[in-house]
Amino acid sequence: MSRLFLVRHGPTHAKTFVGWSDLPADLSDTAALARLSAHLPAAALVVSSDLSRAAATADAIQGTRQRLPHQRELRELHFGDWELRSFREIEAVDAHLARSYWESPGDIRPPNGESWNEARARIDTAVDALLHAHPGRDLVIVAHFGAILTQVQRAMGVDAVEAMRHKIDNLSVTTLRRHAGGWDVGAINHLP
Repeated sequence: MSRLFLVRHGPTHAKTFVGWSDLPADLSDTAALARLSAHLPAAALVVSSDLSRAAATADAIQGTRQRLPHQRELRELHFGDWELRSFREIEAVDAHLARSYWESPGDIRPPNGESWNEARARIDTAVDALLHAHPGRDLVIVAHFGAILTQVQRAMGVDAVEAMRHKIDNLSVTTLRRHAGGWDVGAINHLP
């Protein structure tokens, strides 16, 4: 059995869609970071997305845990032309597409971006590779809202709409277990 501790990076304070843009995280809440680090298994391996908000958060909670190389495939959803734009700005250009992307996630994609299903396939592949390379190990994966929800969807066996009903706060932990019989879901959006 392997346990995944999916940690959402520290806040960026952006009020726009932030996918692949490399905005830094605000890691000034050192007490929250210390609680988070103390909550995670001491012998876990730590890996993060290659975006600085995730990598810096991983650095802040790593402690004495072994660090694995950053994984580009663990990035947030790719919002394409919607990147760093507000929902209001996006809706003004194409209200139907903007609403459909969130209300019916699946194959709908933003212009020059990726669909939910494409993101999920990318992230599933990365997580599977980590599980294969480190069987039976606890893995702390510092990633993003969408990346975490794709794995919640996978573990729960639900559609994307159901997965997206879950809140994933910054510096929260979502715990999943992978075993021979499939997946178990522990806490979702736990704030230590």
